[in-house]
Amino acid sequence: MSRLRLHPESHLVSRIGWLRAAVLGANDGIISTASLIVGVAAAAATRNDVLIAGVAGLVAGAMSMSAGEYVSVSSQSDTEQADLARERKELSENPKGELDELAEIYVKRGLDQSLARQVAQQLMAKDALTAHARDELGISEITTARPVQAALTSAATFSVGAAMPLLMVVISPAGALVPIVSAASLGFLALLGAIGARAGGANVLRATARVTFWGALAMALTAGIGKLFGTVV
Repeated sequence: MSRLRLHPESHLVSRIGWLRAAVLGANDGIISTASLIVGVAAAAATRNDVLIAGVAGLVAGAMSMSAGEYVSVSSQSDTEQADLARERKELSENPKGELDELAEIYVKRGLDQSLARQVAQQLMAKDALTAHARDELGISEITTARPVQAALTSAATFSVGAAMPLLMVVISPAGALVPIVSAASLGFLALLGAIGARAGGANVLRATARVTFWGALAMALTAGIGKLFGTVV
């Protein structure tokens, strides 16, 4: 008797829904809040002014991220549900045509005609809608839209990300606030890029360099604007 070897696999694509929202939220929280802080501080504002601006940016940003994610992912979910409803109707009205369509999909993937039809028949006998959703529409349990999960994840991670540069404002000397917040925020962004890449199985160095570059550019632009307007005023 041959022995079957169990070969469990852990694929990272199952994390794509919450991971995208988490990385986007934390990244935006750090960049937008740090940029706001640096811009206001460069305009020669007091520490209290900078803190007020930073806290306001945290609250507004978290709500904006949450609402934006919910609306956008809800739109995706609505489209998926409309497609599923259309597919359910077609399966009810023309099952033979849908069987031919599914079999043709498998033929294009490399199966011969008879085997493709046999596979399509067996899958449709078990759950026709799921088979067509997965193989015709590209909708699966892993990739399906989850608006509430995306909204909550984005709001929470934005708040955590925004709290990091705010903490640096509290502990930094008033005269060195801009360079310390900038340097610390770039460090936070690099760490976030590395964690996100690690969690998603991507290239760590590339992800870290990408997020750090855009963060540095954003802070440099807002610092320049703050300095310009601070001097003018």
